[in-house]
Amino acid sequence: MTESTKTKKQKPPVEESLLTCGHRACAGCGEALGAKLVMDAAGPNTIVATSTGCLEVFSTAFPQTAWRMPWIHSLFENSAAVAAGIEAALRNKGKHDINVIAQGGDGGTADIGLGCLSGLLERNQNVLYVCYDNEAYMNTGVQRSGLTPYNARTSTSPSGTESFGNQHQKKNLLGICAAHNIPYAATATVAYPQDLMMKVKKALKIPGAKFLQVHVPCPLGWIHKSELTIEVAKLAVSTGLFPIVEMQYNKVTRTRKIGKDRRPVEDYLKLQGRFKHLFTDTAKDELEKVRQIAQANIEYFGLE
Repeated sequence: MTESTKTKKQKPPVEESLLTCGHRACAGCGEALGAKLVMDAAGPNTIVATSTGCLEVFSTAFPQTAWRMPWIHSLFENSAAVAAGIEAALRNKGKHDINVIAQGGDGGTADIGLGCLSGLLERNQNVLYVCYDNEAYMNTGVQRSGLTPYNARTSTSPSGTESFGNQHQKKNLLGICAAHNIPYAATATVAYPQDLMMKVKKALKIPGAKFLQVHVPCPLGWIHKSELTIEVAKLAVSTGLFPIVEMQYNKVTRTRKIGKDRRPVEDYLKLQGRFKHLFTDTAKDELEKVRQIAQANIEYFGLE
């Protein structure tokens, strides 16, 4: 061994993510980033059930997979039920040290899969359910879901001379899940990765059913530039349109204050083509309704 070899510093090994590279997500995909952060926080000692949707399609194009852990593809509506079966089997075998995660998009969680999710939460099984909330059925053509925000344009809630997009308010999915009196329910966003990963680790240490709703911008469906994903995600929080909170047994225990960093909702909306129709003379009343939604969130959770 030469002297130069002795003194040369060895680079530490690079730990590969549990959702590895090579998948087929769009550039700037918030869901891909969210899933990567969740899995890396959970660690390799984890079994995952994933519903049909964007996450499943872009990460498991047969015969390849981007997952470096035991991973099961369920139907659109039943990843919670599949994960419940996994947890029950592990419990029957006395294996209590393996994390079980169920995950799905907003459509597979708040709409199609709400019944299976409710059953999981009611039984208080030791599973963490993660909803990647990109606010529409993105994989099948950007149709509106129960988590599509008010006035957002989608392929099934178009904007036009007689319409301002989706006219239904976004479901309070966090409240629905927390109302099952589970030990932990929270919201998070890819805008703040450390907070997201901390919540995953915290949830997995708590026995019983846990729920985490992760806000994940979609450049394709939201019609924003790929490089603006994180900025858009941060503005959702600072405008009050996506509150960051934690709940235990249906009581709010922690919130992310926005205080003096509060931004007008227009700063969030104007970056996205799905809200372009709100910036016209005929849409002033509709824009005011969005402001009122943000203000109601801020007052309800005490975000200022």
